Amino acid sequence: MYIEIILIGVIALFIVMYSGSFSANKFIEDNNGIFAKLKESDYDFYVKSKFGDRVDPDKMFSKRLKNALLLMILLFVLLLNNLTYVNLVFIFVGTFAMFKLGYVDIKNYYKKHLHEIDLLLPYYLKNLEILIQHYTVPVALAKSIETAPDIFKPGLRKLIGRIEAGDSTVDPYMDFAKEYPVRDSMRMMRLLYRLSLGNQENKQEQLMMFSRTVSVLQNKSREQKYKDRLDRMESQTMTMLATTGGGILILLLLSMMMMLQF
Repeated sequence: MYIEIILIGVIALFIVMYSGSFSANKFIEDNNGIFAKLKESDYDFYVKSKFGDRVDPDKMFSKRLKNALLLMILLFVLLLNNLTYVNLVFIFVGTFAMFKLGYVDIKNYYKKHLHEIDLLLPYYLKNLEILIQHYTVPVALAKSIETAPDIFKPGLRKLIGRIEAGDSTVDPYMDFAKEYPVRDSMRMMRLLYRLSLGNQENKQEQLMMFSRTVSVLQNKSREQKYKDRLDRMESQTMTMLATTGGGILILLLLSMMMMLQF
């Protein structure tokens, strides 16, 4: 009887959604103001860091809400015959876990790729240095977006937007560095800010200082890439040796067992 109730509930849910009587997308759109409060403050940044401009963060957030809502309905149907307090808590915890899963996934992706960001930053700064030789810092930053790695583009647009809005303090530069908390990002953005304040007379001197610092960072990046390559080779070698050694050990054990049987 319980199985029959579950089957009827699942079929009814499918019919209602298929017929359009209930639309999860429409429900989310109608209550967008409420659901927007559930959106994490750094969610858009993490989405952009993983997908660049290929994915709309709002659409991805709506998809998270839809999946969580559908799971909640499904759990209600499955536990309809036994809606105890414990089961209600289980439903809401499961729904919340489903909702948070998408956020945790892209946040972990960002943390995992901080190392990659660390290696990319010096090469982006080198291209920016070339642009600064011909343009002012704000103009060079704007022109650098097109060739910048995708992960830097959201932060650069925010930085440029604040500068164009009249913020002449160091804050936009520091906030950019905070979004990408990798090696020397704070120091490089301070140098960039000082360079934006310099007049033409001492621009070359400041640019040379910026260039030397970028070169040091590039050397560190190359050394790190070389070290990462060696670590991978060492790891692969150890895996191969362990596999070979394990295989030989198993063969010896099998041989000994066969000899004992005779």
